[in-house]
Amino acid sequence: MSELPSGWLTVKLGEVAEFKYGKALPAAVRDGGEFPVFGSNGIVGQHSTWLAPAPTIVIGRKGSVGEVCFSEKNCSPIDTTYYVDSFEFVKPKFCFYLLKTLRLGDLNKSTAIPGLSRQDAYDLEVGLPPLAEQTRIAAKLDALLAQVDTLKARIDGIPALLKRFRQSVLAAAVSGRLTEEWRSGTASSSLSQTPLVFFERDQGAAPEGWRWEKLVSLAELESGHTPRKSVAAYWENGDVPWISLQDIRAADGKEISETKYMPTMLGIENSSARLLPKGTVCFSRDISVGFVTIMGRSMATTQHFANWVCKDELRPKYLMYSFMAGRDHLLQSGQGSTVKTIYMPALKELRLLLPPLAEQTEIVRRVEQLFAFADQLETKVNQAKTRIDRLTQSILAKAFRGELVPPNPNDEPASLLLERIQAQRAAAPKAKRGRRKTESA
Repeated sequence: MSELPSGWLTVKLGEVAEFKYGKALPAAVRDGGEFPVFGSNGIVGQHSTWLAPAPTIVIGRKGSVGEVCFSEKNCSPIDTTYYVDSFEFVKPKFCFYLLKTLRLGDLNKSTAIPGLSRQDAYDLEVGLPPLAEQTRIAAKLDALLAQVDTLKARIDGIPALLKRFRQSVLAAAVSGRLTEEWRSGTASSSLSQTPLVFFERDQGAAPEGWRWEKLVSLAELESGHTPRKSVAAYWENGDVPWISLQDIRAADGKEISETKYMPTMLGIENSSARLLPKGTVCFSRDISVGFVTIMGRSMATTQHFANWVCKDELRPKYLMYSFMAGRDHLLQSGQGSTVKTIYMPALKELRLLLPPLAEQTEIVRRVEQLFAFADQLETKVNQAKTRIDRLTQSILAKAFRGELVPPNPNDEPASLLLERIQAQRAAAPKAKRGRRKTESA
C-alpha cells in the first residue's frame, strides 16, 4: 500500500474484522416478522427472530459475491453470506465503506457458482485509521454519498422523461399539432392527443387538409413466413435478409438492413415468404406486438409481421411513426390473455389520418429533429451516470487514503488500539455467541 497518514496502520483485513457464516433459513419459515433476512444481494424476506445484532454488515459469499449491505436492525444473514457484527477495531459504518472499496467480488475463483473464500478476504491489506478518525470519515462519507445518491436519483429519472417526450412528439405529429403553424391555419379544436392509427369506431376529427383513409387503400398488406428449418439447403450459407422477432426490438423505430438469420433464396421460394421492397414498413403483430421498423433494402420477414408496402400517397416513415404513436391503442385491441395478437382481419380495418404528402415529409423531418435532440440528451445522461459512478469511487478512494477529513494529533494511533485490544483478547478469550431471540410480545 502507499504511504499512510500519521496514526494509521497497515493491517490484514482478518486482523480487524471477523467474517461469520450466515445460517440457513428456508423461505418456508420466513414468517414475515420485523427482522430482515439477508441473502447475498440484499433483503430476501422478514422473520420474527434474528441471528446478528445491529448494526450488522452482510457480505455476499455465494452467488452475488462481494455485495456489501448494512443493517441498522437485528437481522438474519442466510447461508449464502458472511456477516460482521463485532466492531472492536473498526467503527461499523467505516467498516461498511471499507468493505465496499475492496472489490471482494474480484476474489472469486469459481467457474461454476461464484464464491468468496474467507481467507482470501482476510489476506487483503487495508489501512486502519484511529477509531476517532474512523467516526469522522464515516460521517463525512454518509453526507457526501447521500448527496451523490440524490443526484443519481434525479439523473435516473431523466430517461422516463425522455420517453414521455418522444411519445408526446409522436402524439403531436399524428394529430396535426406538430405542423399546425406550418399549415398556416388552425387545427380543429376537437382534436385530442390520441394516436393516429384507429379502428373506425375511434375515428375522430381531422385537421384541415387531412382525411381518414383505410390503411389497406394506402399500402399493400403482406405477411411473411419461415422457411422450413429442417431443410439445410434453405438456410446454409443464406444471404437473404429476413426479419425475425430476434431483430425487431433493436430495430424498433429505425431502418433495418442486417438481420440475425439469413435463409437462402431457395428457402424463400419454397415458402410463403417473399422479398419485399426497400421502404416496406414491418409491424410486429404478435409476441413483440407494436414494434415497428422499415426495410433498408429488399428483405423478407417471418409470419409474425404485418408488412405494409406504401403506395404513392403514403411516406413509409410517416406510417412507422403512426404505428409508434398508436402502439398502446393497438395493444389494447389485440386478442389473447397471455400473448397479444392482432389478426389480419383487424389490421385490414385500420384507418389512418392522412395529411398531404408535403406535410408528411415535414412531420417526419420535425419528428427526427426532436428525436435527435432527445438522443443527444440521452447520451449526456449516460455520460453523467458514468461520471457519478466514478465520483462515488473517487470519494471512497480519497477517504481511505486519509484525504477526506483532517487528522487530529490527539487521536489514539491505530497501532496502540491494535495492541491494547489484542492484549485484552489474550487475557480474556471471548465466548462464542449463539442465536439470540426476541422476547415474546
